[in-house]
Amino acid sequence: MYKQTIIIRSDLKMGKGKIGGQCSHASVSAYNVTRKKFPEIANEWEQEGQKKIVLKVEGESELLEQFRKAKDAGIPCELIRDAGHTQVEPGTITCIGIGPWNERKLDELFGKLKLL
Repeated sequence: MYKQTIIIRSDLKMGKGKIGGQCSHASVSAYNVTRKKFPEIANEWEQEGQKKIVLKVEGESELLEQFRKAKDAGIPCELIRDAGHTQVEPGTITCIGIGPWNERKLDELFGKLKLL
């Protein structure tokens, strides 16, 4: 079984709509990377219902640490930087999208983080 993990920074105090938008960017971006590199995983994830989980970290350094964990594990992932048109400064790293990937592996790597 496959799922996608999205991790967002809670320290930015973004509004609900902004968080939704940033998570959407992360989901689509990570999916596109997975689809290019591992089309069979992307297809299977689509057939399974596109399971996702959204987790949170306290700040940029912790987010970058989680991004490096995914990269080091060979999991497709994308770092999201905001354009800065509304609530945060241009270039602010807001969240990451990871996978879709093997659910057990994602739980092993990120399972200790709190739900958003």
